[in-house]
Amino acid sequence: MEQRKNGAAERDYYVVDIAHIVKSVWSRIWAVILAGVVSGAIGFFLSAFAIAPTYSSSIMLYVNNSSFTVGDIGFSISSSEITAAQSLVKTYTVLLKNRTTLEKVIDETKINYTWEELYKMIEAAPVNDTEIMSITVTSKDPYEAEKIANGIARILPKRVSEIVEGSSMEVVDSAIANTKKIAPSITMFTAIGFVLGILLSVILLVILALLDNTVHDEEYILNNYGYPILAKVPDLLDSGSRRSRYAYSYYKNN
Repeated sequence: MEQRKNGAAERDYYVVDIAHIVKSVWSRIWAVILAGVVSGAIGFFLSAFAIAPTYSSSIMLYVNNSSFTVGDIGFSISSSEITAAQSLVKTYTVLLKNRTTLEKVIDETKINYTWEELYKMIEAAPVNDTEIMSITVTSKDPYEAEKIANGIARILPKRVSEIVEGSSMEVVDSAIANTKKIAPSITMFTAIGFVLGILLSVILLVILALLDNTVHDEEYILNNYGYPILAKVPDLLDSGSRRSRYAYSYYKNN
């Protein structure tokens, strides 16, 4: 900020005392650690008890096709071409996650979901850039995830053969119920809570230190104002403490 006095320009500067901020945070390091522990405990509680766990079950399908046609467009595919295999998996993923296929899966498995809800539960991808397609179903019930995945294994090959001429899919690996939850991760939630607690407490302490204009020692006066110190008076009420308190008097030469 710039002010004018007697025709001359004067500037006011806000000085940030880094040493004072570090000392202020370090003197309350116990509060930082406590905040991290409390926040980490909250993260542990949420992940262990408050958030419903989810489970996954997967199947693997082999994409077998040397040539096929979609509509009036013909394709020639060699099993040795990785990019062609990836293209096939993308095509079959679209066929898997369309409304008609998902409704057939719902009818087959007798589950109580809309096709939009089921769409969000399914992920498909190639396995290591091969012609093997992995399909994973995520659900709050591990046995339901298994049921849906195996339902897809029965429906998708028929659906593909009906639409893509000359194509076929074979089940490489059927789904089994996996009772080990995939989310939420207790370790991750606890670690994130601990780190967030520390960061937020440090930020709060830094803000408090910046807003603190109390005179703490003679270095503060000398560094920020340059006033000479005439005397320092010990706090007689706290003379036995390890950290003596002083009242400072200073003189400003006008």
